[in-house]
Amino acid sequence: MAFIDTIKEQAKQNKKTIVLPESMDERTYEAAETIIKEGIADIIIIGTEDEVKKHSAGFDISNVKVIDPVTDPNRQKYVDKFVELRGHKGITSETADEILSKDYMYYAALMCKCGDADGAVSGACHSTADTLRPCLQIIKTKPGTKLVSAFFLMEVPDCEYGDDGLMLFADCALNFNPNAEELASIAISSAESYKTFTGNEPKVAMLSYSTQGSASHDDVLKVQEAVDIAKAENSGFLIDGELQLDAAIDKKVASIKVKDSKVAGEANVLVFPNLDAGNIGYKLVQRLGKASAYGPVLQGIAMPVNDLSRGCSPDDIVGVVALTAVQAQHSN
Repeated sequence: MAFIDTIKEQAKQNKKTIVLPESMDERTYEAAETIIKEGIADIIIIGTEDEVKKHSAGFDISNVKVIDPVTDPNRQKYVDKFVELRGHKGITSETADEILSKDYMYYAALMCKCGDADGAVSGACHSTADTLRPCLQIIKTKPGTKLVSAFFLMEVPDCEYGDDGLMLFADCALNFNPNAEELASIAISSAESYKTFTGNEPKVAMLSYSTQGSASHDDVLKVQEAVDIAKAENSGFLIDGELQLDAAIDKKVASIKVKDSKVAGEANVLVFPNLDAGNIGYKLVQRLGKASAYGPVLQGIAMPVNDLSRGCSPDDIVGVVALTAVQAQHSN
C-alpha cells in the first residue's frame, strides 16, 4: 500500500473537520467531493452563495458544509475573537469585520481557534505568506516550538534507504537560511512529525558537505552547533551530524566515514542546512528517483494548517487534507 493510502486509512479512523477557504477555485470542489466520497474527513468550504454556485457546477458537494461568511450566525463570534487576539495591534470590530469579508483564510483560522474546525488547507490560489500570516496571528505556534517549518515525506520506489524508501526531508519550503538554533528546532519538529505519520522511530541526520569535521567552514560549524543544541534538548530522538548524505543513508559508507553513531547509514529524517539544498534535494529525488513527494507539510503551528502548491491537482489537495486530518488526530 502506498504511503498516502495508509494516511487516508488513518484519517478515516477518527474523522476530523478540515476547512477549505478557497471557494473561488474549482479544484477545491473536486477535491471535496472525493474526500467526502472516500470518508477521509468532514469538509467545510467558506464562500458566498454566488462564489459557490459559480465554481461548484458539476461537483457533488451535497454532503459538504458550506459557510457563507455574509450570513454565518457565528460571524460575530469570530469578529470578537479576532479583536480579543489582535486588539493590541489595532484590530477593531470594524476592521475585523472587513478582513473577514475579504480574506477567508482569516475566517478559517478563527474557525479553528474557536473549536469549530480541526484544521485548514489553503494555497491553491494564494501565496504561502497569505496562508501562514493568519495562522501565526490567530492560531499561533505550538507551545514549546520556536519555529514554524515545512517538510516533505518522500516515498522512493524500490529503495533500500530510509524505511524501505520512505524518508522525511526538511526544511524544503519555508526557512531560507536557518541558524543553528533554528536548525535544531527543525530537527526536533521533524522527528516528531515522522513519528506521527509513520509510527517508526525517527533517525535524524543533520546534513552537510562535511562528515564529523572532515571540512572546516562556518557553514559546517553551524550544523555542528545545531546538533549540539538538538541533543541538549533531551527530546529522546536520535539526532546526529554533521553528516554527508551518503554517510547518512548508506551503511557501507557510514562504516568507513563515521564512528559510534546510531543514525549514520540508517537515517530516515534528513535535515538540510538551508532552503537551497532542501528544495533542490527533494526535487532531484522526486524527478530522478521517481519518488512521490507529499507536502509541503507545515509543522510548529498550534493547530494543523497546511499550504498547497498553486499548481496542485485536486488529488494533491485530497492528500494534503488527509495529512492534515492525521495531524489533527495527534494534536488533541
